[in-house]
Amino acid sequence: MVRYFNEDINFFLKGKAFNNIWLKTVAESEVRKLGDINVIFCSDNYILDVNMKYLGHDYFTDIITFDYCEGNKLVGDLFISIDSVRENARYYGVEFEEELNRVMVHGILHLIGYDDHTEEQVKEMRGKEDYYLDIRKRLANG
Repeated sequence: MVRYFNEDINFFLKGKAFNNIWLKTVAESEVRKLGDINVIFCSDNYILDVNMKYLGHDYFTDIITFDYCEGNKLVGDLFISIDSVRENARYYGVEFEEELNRVMVHGILHLIGYDDHTEEQVKEMRGKEDYYLDIRKRLANG
């Protein structure tokens, strides 16, 4: 079950039920089960505090994923900075919703086991993100 929370901002995610179906589809496509996932929307300052406190990183980011997976069941917390998502959407010239969906699936892919530390891993991660964003569009169009 995916649950959505706000930490220090007011943000409303439209289409939560559809989003949950999509994320379940992503998990099942990767031979995983969707367990308890908490998506926590927050500000840049909040995610910076989380990054410093828990990871020792003194920089802003769009998402931090905490992995509590149990075997093939995806369990974790996804902290998403709405500020960074908005800024990245402008930078990349895409709609805010598309960038937010990319960041959410990015977090799920981390829980599945994909990483983005090397150039090769980044390329694989981007390919998976694009693939699952395309599936989301197809699901939306019936």
